[in-house]
Amino acid sequence: MARTPKQPPIVAELGRPETPEEKAARLREQSRLYRSRKTVNNLVLSLGVTLLAAFVIFLMVPHADNAPDWQVDYAQIGADAQFAAGNRLDIPKLPSTWRANQAQLADGGASGVITWRIGFITPTDALIVYRQGLDAKLDWVASILTDIKQTGTRQIAGLEWQEFDNRSSESAGNRAYSLVTSTGGSTFVLTGTASDAEFTELATAVVASLPTS
Repeated sequence: MARTPKQPPIVAELGRPETPEEKAARLREQSRLYRSRKTVNNLVLSLGVTLLAAFVIFLMVPHADNAPDWQVDYAQIGADAQFAAGNRLDIPKLPSTWRANQAQLADGGASGVITWRIGFITPTDALIVYRQGLDAKLDWVASILTDIKQTGTRQIAGLEWQEFDNRSSESAGNRAYSLVTSTGGSTFVLTGTASDAEFTELATAVVASLPTS
């Protein structure tokens, strides 16, 4: 029994069998769509694998809550240095959001002034360098604030502080703002890039921590 030849599919829009050219075009379009879907699937799969690998690496790396390598315990360093300074060092008590990247007691050097210095990183990641000069003269302050003129005074925690606002200068750098006061044989110089509120907080802590003996 003879087989009936297979008829080409009917083109719905035209109501007739498709021509060889139309069949070839249809097959090409199906192949294109298949490749396009496969490419998208491969991209999604690759992204998923990458994210999974990144997550695994994150889990494998230790995540300690310890202080960063650059942070120093200025309170402990100050306590250790107190005897050498005759128990005259002022060690400001500040919240844990204040960090220090430097703390040292310098023996005077060229200035001849024993200086207790702390480099503070404020809660907003600004900088304030704290200096306490023991029995310092005016030229010690001038050597720190070279070519910076006093712009006013502020009353903070019962003491009068000289104000040096250099923020408008393009070359201000880390000496954008400074506060200076003297009491009990010590001169304090606070200088840096922090806000007025952060300078006030540190100055208040300085006064609150003044040595009593």
